[in-house]
Amino acid sequence: MKKITIIGSGFAGLTAVRTLRKQDKTLEITLISPKAELVYMPSLIWVSSGAADKKDIIIPLDNFFKRMNVRHVKNEVVGLKDNNRVVLLKNGAQVDNDALIIASGGHFIKKLPGIENAITPCEGLSSVEKIRDKLKEMDAGNIAIGFSGNPKEPSAMRGGPMFEFLFGLDTQLRQEKRRDKFNLTFFTPAEKPGARLGEKAVESLLSEMKKRNITTHLGHKIKKFETNKVVTESGEFPADLILFMPGMTGNQWFDNTELARSEGGLLKADKFCQIEGADKVFVAGDSGSFPGPQWMPKQAHMADLQAEAAAKNALDILDDKPASHTFKIELMCIVDSNNKGIYISRTMKGSFMLPNCRLMHIVKRLFGWWYLRQYR
Repeated sequence: MKKITIIGSGFAGLTAVRTLRKQDKTLEITLISPKAELVYMPSLIWVSSGAADKKDIIIPLDNFFKRMNVRHVKNEVVGLKDNNRVVLLKNGAQVDNDALIIASGGHFIKKLPGIENAITPCEGLSSVEKIRDKLKEMDAGNIAIGFSGNPKEPSAMRGGPMFEFLFGLDTQLRQEKRRDKFNLTFFTPAEKPGARLGEKAVESLLSEMKKRNITTHLGHKIKKFETNKVVTESGEFPADLILFMPGMTGNQWFDNTELARSEGGLLKADKFCQIEGADKVFVAGDSGSFPGPQWMPKQAHMADLQAEAAAKNALDILDDKPASHTFKIELMCIVDSNNKGIYISRTMKGSFMLPNCRLMHIVKRLFGWWYLRQYR
């Protein structure tokens, strides 16, 4: 019986499971992750307003694994050995494989001085709960929201959610009738925030900030964070609450492998999601550095597309067939603001955008419900 091991229970890991099982009912699938759960990141933006809570974010996977006949190993990966055929786990355990799919996500670069004074929302439920609780404590003050990238890996950034937190908090404070007591500042070293979404998107996002009376601090390298301010190379501004999304790099356990790495620290893959120079090892999602344009997103939709290609190629290679499945490069998102949303898509052929409207907020909520049905 063929054995494929998957590392990670995020979007890419679970899409790999579904794809593999659809293609092969007898395949032995092992998935390794610290918990049998999916953290549904797109709904994190609604936690601070109370529109989403734990049941919307943390999706238990025990029933899904049972339905898919997947063996779940609750552990943490620390490295690989024997030409990547053995996965090393914490406390000495090991899992062998005939082919390996790595979908363990990225690691946020937290090297800026005072980074502990900032909250990184995409680190999970506990992070956004801190934002919610801090907002409840504040009667007035300054809120700073921003992001940066990995200078050695242009695609390894996740700025989209920060626009959502920015507009979402603005909407929330207006609904609570206390927006006039708060100053909101958006900051990033990029001169054109959201450039990966397309030129029209940049104009739309900046216009939305102006309309909402949000201050911008753009194009200046961030030097440090303090308890009550953000310091950049061009000056500083007050911040009683800082939301910040750093750029991403590879997981620490990658250092305990011989896998090829990009300059930015991610696993270097080809267009078939194979890791360069590695036998029957594939990568999907935030862990990988893939060939393509700099605007290629690190988002759930892209991870799903890559995972499907990786899974099909893993099966083909185990059947002595050449890898032939590639993934579509596509950015697709709804920048939500708690009551409205801006739809943006971009492919190699061009980009498309719909203006801010109530319908897109409803669509985003409905899509989350529909997407998660397969795992609940």
